[in-house]
Amino acid sequence: MNHFWITFFGICFIFIMTTLGAALVFCFKKEIPDKLSRGFFGLASGIMLAAAIWSLLLPALEQAQKAWGRYEFVPVLLGFLFGGAILMLAEVLFKKIDNSPKKNDVVLSRKLFMAVTLHNVPEGLAVGFAFGLASTLGTTAAYMSALGLAVGIGVQNFPEGAAVALPLRKTTNNSIKAFVYGSVSGIVEPIFAVIGYIFSMTLTVLQPWLLAISAGTMVYVVMDELLPLSKSGTSSFGTWSGMLGFALMMFFDIIFV
Repeated sequence: MNHFWITFFGICFIFIMTTLGAALVFCFKKEIPDKLSRGFFGLASGIMLAAAIWSLLLPALEQAQKAWGRYEFVPVLLGFLFGGAILMLAEVLFKKIDNSPKKNDVVLSRKLFMAVTLHNVPEGLAVGFAFGLASTLGTTAAYMSALGLAVGIGVQNFPEGAAVALPLRKTTNNSIKAFVYGSVSGIVEPIFAVIGYIFSMTLTVLQPWLLAISAGTMVYVVMDELLPLSKSGTSSFGTWSGMLGFALMMFFDIIFV
């Protein structure tokens, strides 16, 4: 598979997985089984943490060393923290915009759709930045590392697509409409992946910053959303799913380097 098709597949995969998750409205009459859901979130947590390290932070350090020398940690450290701050501020802004006191199912479903769509934006950018760096480096290892990041994001998009579609099916009593909304919540990812790819290719001097910012957003999502969703009581199923995801991503990154 040449580099173009690796990039094409990676960008499409993140949307396809959201759509497949939304399609669960046709398979489950109720919610996704809790254990299965925790397994997906745990697996995605591990993959995304490993991808943030090998696919984003380490390449950011390598790129920064060319311009910053012994101070290569500066853009990486600041960019990483800035990425987390962006998502935190976005969450605060979202809460202020949609602060309806109502707690009915329709309002909650709408807020969930908006929240998932919002946080899909930086995830799409992260994939685009990673493939933009891979295009600059031109190595198969760089492309496979970017593909690993896309796979990690895609895995966590699967339960997210279901999380949007299933409540909407309950409130609208319309499986097709719920499926469409669940799928559309992920359409922003390939769009912003293309934007991130073009931006990264055009402004190569900013690549260390862009990669580090993306890593910050990834780790923030994992810490703030995915890890809590993977835990339930004293069960370690979600934890070991995360360990497995991290180990798999680490293995593939080492193999392809």
